[in-house]
Amino acid sequence: MVAHVNTVAFAGIEVLPIEAQVAISGGLPTFTIVGLPDKAVGESRERVRAALNAIGLALPAKRITVNLAPADVQKEGSHFDLPIALGLLVAMGVIPGEEMAQYTALGELGLNGSIAAVAGVLPAAIAANAAERGLICPGAQGGEAAWAGGLDVLAPASLLELINHFKGVAVLAPPKPAEPKAGTAFLDFKDIKGQESAKRAVEIAAAGSHNLLMIGPPGSGKSMLAARMPGLLPPLSAAEALEVSMIHSVAGQLPGGSIIRQRPFRDPHHSASTPALVGGGLRVRPGEISLAHRGVLFLDELPEFARQALESLRQPLETGRVAVARANSHVSYPARFQLVAAMNPCRCGYLDDPRLACGKAPKCAVDYQNKISGPLFDRIDLHVDVPALDPLDLSVPAPKEDSATVAARVKRARDLQTARYSSMGEDARPITCNAEADGEVLEKVAAPDAEGRALLTQAAEKMRLSARGYHRILRVGRTIADLDHADAVKRVHIAEALSYRRLVPGRTLAG
Repeated sequence: MVAHVNTVAFAGIEVLPIEAQVAISGGLPTFTIVGLPDKAVGESRERVRAALNAIGLALPAKRITVNLAPADVQKEGSHFDLPIALGLLVAMGVIPGEEMAQYTALGELGLNGSIAAVAGVLPAAIAANAAERGLICPGAQGGEAAWAGGLDVLAPASLLELINHFKGVAVLAPPKPAEPKAGTAFLDFKDIKGQESAKRAVEIAAAGSHNLLMIGPPGSGKSMLAARMPGLLPPLSAAEALEVSMIHSVAGQLPGGSIIRQRPFRDPHHSASTPALVGGGLRVRPGEISLAHRGVLFLDELPEFARQALESLRQPLETGRVAVARANSHVSYPARFQLVAAMNPCRCGYLDDPRLACGKAPKCAVDYQNKISGPLFDRIDLHVDVPALDPLDLSVPAPKEDSATVAARVKRARDLQTARYSSMGEDARPITCNAEADGEVLEKVAAPDAEGRALLTQAAEKMRLSARGYHRILRVGRTIADLDHADAVKRVHIAEALSYRRLVPGRTLAG
């Protein structure tokens, strides 16, 4: 007899259907797993054997062969334990095969028969729902699977509980969707004194999801400004929340099985490697840029990151996806993130203060800022200087405008963008904010008036803007117009957008 149990493998957040085929036949007692298993899958033999012994079942002294079909797809992870064990139980006649055919199963077995949490339950549940099957998953992740909606979810804490359910001894109750945990309290914008131009740039960046670079000496407030960005961003829509949660589920970082409602804010250390940033490793896990999908990726001390790691951001910043190519796999993850970066003007950080600057200025500033390539600078919409604060600014009372006030303006601007792009129908690709507009869509929604176009043309010639830089100024101008509730992009909006543009690293329009 050959038992068949449905399970899954993952290629990014894409779910691949896998069938665990279990055959028990005569011959010398062996337990073999075939179908390109990795080491974790190969070790399932011992976990399954021990789990069955823990609940009082012994494997027959026969030849046991497990095939994970299709056999030419690499199988990775411990979540194949449960489908292999269930296939054995069906082959041994312990549970009915007809009922098992109605489910997709995944989970890791403990040596005592418990079922431990695994990565990827949410996308597996969505795939099972699409295939009109139920899902068997670890008990701790039943609330996560229930978010797929409309499917039969069995979430046992142990293998014995699942057997009792199929025998009708103790029927498992369907889990309820895990309630999202209360979000962390956002840091408030009113904590920042002075830096009005930098605050304005942060507001524009939040309103249009634009990339932002802040340059200033140590202690000027760059990190404080970035840390308050999450409090200005609107919450995720239902579709965005599901998409973000699927990525975090595959990465094994979905907190408590609850769906993610707040936009992610990721701030990796500058020692992060290229695979840590863009994804990769032995099992090609999502990197920081994918975990920041639909949210913010904050890179502090930007020039201190490895050059290769920074250059790997260029393509995802344009396409919103990252493709990780390896000899044995090619995986694509969503990566529509907003880059917020901060850096000192030079290594010592005090370029503009002769009393504190090192003796290598200004050459040290050129060498330091040249660590950031021109193409990467070109992909950043807003460049803003954050000068050192005057002591008098620190002694004045805190500003009255808090994050809630700024967030309300940002939300109004985002609502305008949502209405604008949703009204374009099927002629345009899905766009959620101005930073994603391009081509004919950008020309249609962000075309400036005659005075604005004349200013932009003149500036493009003087600044030698690339086509990318030209279009990014249009996007920023459109966002500034949205904050002003203006239907048309005017000269004043283009002028402000140009003020946030650098020619090359280390030089502004005035320089």
